[in-house]
Amino acid sequence: MIYRQRANQMLINLQEDPGPVERPAIKIKSDMNLPKYFLSQEDNIILCGKIDWLEYREKDDSVRIIDFKTGKNEEPEDSLQLPIYLLLATNTQSKKVSGASYWYLDRDEGLTDKKLPDMEKSFEKVYTVARRIKLARQINHFKCPQGGCYSCRPYERIIKGEGEKVAVSDTRQDVYILPD
Repeated sequence: MIYRQRANQMLINLQEDPGPVERPAIKIKSDMNLPKYFLSQEDNIILCGKIDWLEYREKDDSVRIIDFKTGKNEEPEDSLQLPIYLLLATNTQSKKVSGASYWYLDRDEGLTDKKLPDMEKSFEKVYTVARRIKLARQINHFKCPQGGCYSCRPYERIIKGEGEKVAVSDTRQDVYILPD
């Protein structure tokens, strides 16, 4: 029931202040609506992801990355999300990226501006993690760097055989159901 109340509050907040969704936006054209580019052709690593919103800024012909937040927690400063979005937005569309914001939809505070990460540092950070993931897949050995965080737990359970594969998504991702 609490999820429904939070969802209703998000919709009310959006109706009362539609913010960036009523302003011009850019849509990245891509296969299966999932922007991607080669992070490394040599290592055959493709970075892909879906950016929630790219607000078009006419004054300087640029875009601002906006990430809709529906969870209760603040996004950690060391999160890979903004570096990934910056790399995707920079490499999959023609406009300069001039800013980034989080929009915590369950709050009444509007957009929270975030400092754009450094492009070189973003690349190195994401590329390092991507190489670790590639190696883990090659040797079929997955281990959470935090020792079993909430993000990794469902994947670890799937690897242990606890999940049931029920579909393949439009973006060719395997979809699993996990028992409680």
